[in-house]
Order: sequence, then structure tokens, then C-alpha cells
Amino acid sequence: MSFDEIWIHVVATLREHAVKLVTGFVLMAVGWYIGKRRATAHWKKQEFFDRLNVSLNTIDGGTLKIRTLSEKRCEEVFLNSVAADTVQKLARQTTANDPVLPLPLNDSWFFLNAVLNDLSEQFATGLMKRDMGAPVTTAVYLVALTCEAAGDMRTRKIRAMVTKKSLLTNLPAEMPKLESGHHGTRWQTLQFLAAEYVRHPQRFLEVELCV
Repeated sequence: MSFDEIWIHVVATLREHAVKLVTGFVLMAVGWYIGKRRATAHWKKQEFFDRLNVSLNTIDGGTLKIRTLSEKRCEEVFLNSVAADTVQKLARQTTANDPVLPLPLNDSWFFLNAVLNDLSEQFATGLMKRDMGAPVTTAVYLVALTCEAAGDMRTRKIRAMVTKKSLLTNLPAEMPKLESGHHGTRWQTLQFLAAEYVRHPQRFLEVELCV
């Protein structure tokens, strides 16, 4: 092969790879730009549908208290991208009057069980202590997937509501004291969940937690 032939081959190879590199760079830049715009829009609206917040709801001393047990990306909890995308899509369908994700009743267990697996990890120490005969405190809780859409909520996230079963099935008639004004929405959500548990218990998962 002559020098000219080698040079022509080298130039052709460089051109071919240059096109691929430029194309890859352009696609990466476009993807970054779209992602940036989407993230900015979500921030302005305070919508974070890609997050799963596990929220403990309790009434202590006559005051409604809301505490975060964990918060992760949906993909970290549901593990399957299709399941995570489905949950996010259903979260956008919730309304101020119905904050529960409209999970297909036949599939509810699969989504809720993923949350249960994540929740169980947080209380693994209590489970091991009980198995070893050490003293523990246990209580039964109900878990439901929600996305509150009422105006008082500062942010919209997918929330796994964790509420003691004895509380949710026996809510007080009067609204308890609130730690913050916008917690009135959570009280409305708990009232809805109490009624929904009677109508559709399959939209909830029962779990015993140990500490």
C-alpha cells in the first residue's frame, strides 16, 4: 500500500469517527438541555415526582406530627424502571379530593411490597432483636401510596403514608393541633385514607414494625 493510499485511509477513518463524536456530543448536549429545562420547571412548580418520601403520621399529645422516615429516588425503591415510571405517571393523576395513587387493584400489592421491603430495612434491628428474644416494642401500621395535590402542600412528591392502624381506624372527630398551618392538608389526607381503607383495603399494606 502506497503512502497516498495510507493517508487517504487515515483521513477517511478520522472523518468517520469525527462524525460519530460530534453526533454523540450534540445528542448529549440536547439531552442535558432538555433535562435542565425539565428540572427547572419542576423546581418552579415544586413538583418532584421522581422522589418517594416515606412519611410517618401520628398524633402525639393532641398534636398531628409528620416525620420523614426516608426519601429516595423512585428507582431505588421500585428497582424496575417500568414500575418507577408507572408510579410517577399515576402520581400525576391524583387530585385534591383523592390523593391516593390509582394503582390497579390487581397490582397494588407489588408496588406496596416494594415500599415494605425498603421500610423493613430501616427496622431490621428490631426484627433481629425480637428473633433473639430481646425486649422490643411492636405496632401494626398501614402503608398507602399518595401524592397530595391540595394547595396547602409546599411540594408535590410521591409519599408512602405510614400510619398506625389503631390511629387510622379510629381518627378523632376533631382536627388535632397542627405543628404548621399547611399540615391541615395532611389531616384531610388522613381522613380520606381512613374512609378509603374501609372501601378499598387492598390499596393498603399492613406491616408490623419492631424497635
